[in-house]
Amino acid sequence: MTYVYFPTIGVCSVVSVTDDGKVVEAATVGNEGMIGIPVILGLDFNPSKAISQVSGKALRVRVPAFLQALEPGGALDRLLRRYIAYSLRYSYQGVACNALHSVEERMCKWLLMTHDRVGEAEFVLTQEFLAEMLGVRRQSVTIVAGTLQAAGLISYSRGHMKIISRQGLKDASCECYETLLSYYERIMK
Repeated sequence: MTYVYFPTIGVCSVVSVTDDGKVVEAATVGNEGMIGIPVILGLDFNPSKAISQVSGKALRVRVPAFLQALEPGGALDRLLRRYIAYSLRYSYQGVACNALHSVEERMCKWLLMTHDRVGEAEFVLTQEFLAEMLGVRRQSVTIVAGTLQAAGLISYSRGHMKIISRQGLKDASCECYETLLSYYERIMK
């Protein structure tokens, strides 16, 4: 790895890729986090892949400069250790969420988390990409998006997503959204 990244605007997906090329999202990262956790843990490679989900901007730091700034026990070190704890919780929660919650609940959670990170009600998002991130067929996303649109929660047309009712999405989401949000606020703020 040559760089670590700190998104300031936009959202990245950290994905796992199977041997047969299938991709599923393991985490999302926005302005609350970083891409490159393995560097903090002493690895010189990343076992996962990061892709831009909603385009934006990020701060990019060369790994040697980043490691030099990462003084053991210093403020940055403490902050990033807390972020790693959050990332682990995110992963654990994601496993439970994928096993126990419906596609609709997970999609609502995903839209809320993306909205939090983008900071705008409208963003570019294809159904194909969303299906890949949720680990479901595109047709499933089409059905759920239609249901959410009919309920007045979102507006969706030709790759443009608009959040109409944030509260409605919260009500339709699984508890994982609130669980992750409260955990983040507890340890990071």
